[in-house]
Amino acid sequence: MYDLVIRGGTVINSTGIHNVDIGIQNGTIIEMAPGLSGREQIIASGYLVLPGGVDPHVHLEMQAGVTSTSDTWETGSRAAAFGGTTTIIDFVEPYYSSQPLMEAFNQRLAETSGKAAVDFGFHMTLCDANQLTLKQIPAVAESGMHSFKVYTTYEDFHLKDPDLLTVFRAVREAGGMVIVHAESDAIIQDAVQRLRIAGRLDTADFPESRPAIAEKEAIERVLTLANYTGTPVYIVHISTAAGAKAVDHARNGGQEAWGETCPQYLLLDDTCIKSGGFEGAKFVCCPPIRSRDENTALWSALKSGQLHTIGTDHCAFNFQEQKEMGRDSFLKIPPGLPGIELRLALIYTYGVRTGLLSLNQFVDLCCTSPARLFGLYPKKGDLIPGADADIVLFDPNHLTTITQSILHENVDYTPYEGLQLEGRVHTTILRGRVLVRNGEWAAESSLGEYQKC
Repeated sequence: MYDLVIRGGTVINSTGIHNVDIGIQNGTIIEMAPGLSGREQIIASGYLVLPGGVDPHVHLEMQAGVTSTSDTWETGSRAAAFGGTTTIIDFVEPYYSSQPLMEAFNQRLAETSGKAAVDFGFHMTLCDANQLTLKQIPAVAESGMHSFKVYTTYEDFHLKDPDLLTVFRAVREAGGMVIVHAESDAIIQDAVQRLRIAGRLDTADFPESRPAIAEKEAIERVLTLANYTGTPVYIVHISTAAGAKAVDHARNGGQEAWGETCPQYLLLDDTCIKSGGFEGAKFVCCPPIRSRDENTALWSALKSGQLHTIGTDHCAFNFQEQKEMGRDSFLKIPPGLPGIELRLALIYTYGVRTGLLSLNQFVDLCCTSPARLFGLYPKKGDLIPGADADIVLFDPNHLTTITQSILHENVDYTPYEGLQLEGRVHTTILRGRVLVRNGEWAAESSLGEYQKC
């Protein structure tokens, strides 16, 4: 007899749909078969039983210029749990260029102490390519951070091509992968300068400051450099069909390359920025939200396998006081959107229910592939014997209208206000312990643990 049995649900993993019970012992899935018994049982009839979501791209308590993201480790990780995500991967960003990488990691880890409601890992951000930094990469990888983030734009983070080559080689030699925010700094700086000269710094002008071609150019260049050095590369928050095609072309040529997109690039379009007055600041993120045609193309890229994961890039700033810093210039608007809580429900509603994705693709994109790519599989991202009992009971028939007031993110708006949902997370279980039950918090303490990736 098991500690816990999930009975009677429709079990979905990346490879199939199964009518079985799940037997859990000491926080681990032991058996999947009909007719199991346990000391505690959760009846899942009428629910889809999913692996806990793995969100490979979030920013909690992140410093951003003169402000910081509004979600703390406590609020952001709880919101993740309410949305069916049981593992998140955040970032370590050294506070100054010469800070030792492991010192930055230890500081970041200390911030999570007793606060994380779900399990978590980290990517290490590299802001320079000097020899002192490069020598630290093997130790970082050994501590459980095999993914190293670089930027091709932003003044404090931007690495130029020679530095990218140096970093790529160092990460490859350490057995790691480089993840890249890919937008062309040269194109962005030129576009911003032209807008400055024309006196066009209103919120509605923001999309023109980071045009789609800036993403295309940077992704193609990064893929070429990674191919030259033989380095695995993962492109975050792809917002264009051209970006997805570039990744697919590289993979067809035998390159180790993967692409991520986010719900905002699938469901929102640039009219919310261009025609919303300063309310459009709520939708300012980098890269920008694109056209409806790009939305459609990205859904197709997911369906065809050109893109491989759906993260959120959850980077929440309040509209009042924080986004409002940019009333006189879009350059002062902190870029980023909330979304950590709604990912599964949004992709199910607008992907699965519309026929754009199968249930198995849904699970693969939101759970299994992120776990595989970042070294969490098979503990995370799948419902198989031996995996952590991270399990979501998803009600496919629950109808909801999204409003900020029903969410648990620590931010004063949601970019998805008014959208209809067909389905919601009913129960979230982390390593055999119930975090959320019927939309209510059920855990007595924060149970999240650091996961080596």
